[in-house]
Amino acid sequence: MTAIYNCLNPAYHRWLTDWPPLATALLTAAERSGAPLVIAGCLYGYGEVTGPMTEQNPLAATHPKLKMRADMWRDALAAQRSGRIHAVTEVRGSDYLQAQSIFSFFLGKPLLAGRRTFAPAPLDVPRTWTSINDVAAMLVTAATDQRAWNRAWHVPSAAPMTIRELATRFTEVAGAPAPKLTSVPGAILRAAGLFIPMLREFQTTAYQFARPFVMDSTAATTTFGLRHQPIDEALREAVALLGDATGATAATPDGHHGTA
Repeated sequence: MTAIYNCLNPAYHRWLTDWPPLATALLTAAERSGAPLVIAGCLYGYGEVTGPMTEQNPLAATHPKLKMRADMWRDALAAQRSGRIHAVTEVRGSDYLQAQSIFSFFLGKPLLAGRRTFAPAPLDVPRTWTSINDVAAMLVTAATDQRAWNRAWHVPSAAPMTIRELATRFTEVAGAPAPKLTSVPGAILRAAGLFIPMLREFQTTAYQFARPFVMDSTAATTTFGLRHQPIDEALREAVALLGDATGATAATPDGHHGTA
C-alpha cells in the first residue's frame, strides 16, 4: 500500500518557521493522492505530565513549540474527519537510543573513552527510551493495518531507565569502563545556552527529565503483537553508530537484528 510518511524534523530553533508549511504541504499531498498520511510524532504535545502517558492523555502542551506538535496532529485529524484526506495516524516515541540520541549528542564519545561524562539532566529520574527500529516497525504497521488509522499510537519501548542506568548498560555492552557521570546544573545549562543553540533549545523539554517521563505502549503491543527491540541490542547499535562516526573501534551488534 502506498502511504505518505512525515518523518521530517526541522532544527528546533526553526520549528515555528518551518513546520507550518511542511505540515500543510504533506496534508495537501495526502488530499491529492488519497494515500494514508503517517506522522512520526513525539510526546511533546502532552506537555508536563504526572503519570505514565497513554494515547488518551490530553494534548495539553502550552509552550509554542510543543503545542505546535499537538496542533499538527489536531489539524491532520480534523482533515480526515472532514473528508479532506482518506486516513491519518501518528506514531509517538520517546527519546531515541541510537541516532539523534542522548549518546550521539552528549554522552556517547566520553563514555566510550572512559572520561568523566557531563549529562544535561538529572541522573536518577526514570524515563522511556525508544529504539529507532521499533519506530520504523510501528510506522509500517500504522500505514498497512487499517486498525491503526485515524488515531495515535505509542511505539513499543523498553522498560523505563534512568540516565545512570542507561549509561551503565551502554558501557557494559561496549566493553568500556564504568561510567563516571556528573549532572550539569540547570543554571549552567541556561548560561551555556546563550552561546550554544542545542543547549538553549534543550531547555524547552527539560521538564521531561525533572520527574518520571514514562510512556505506556500497551495499546500497540496488544493490538498488533509488536514487541520492543531488546535494550542491549539497541545499545550495541548505538555504540556501532558512534564508532562509524568517529572511526574508533567499537563493539558491533552480534548479528541478531531488531525489527526494521
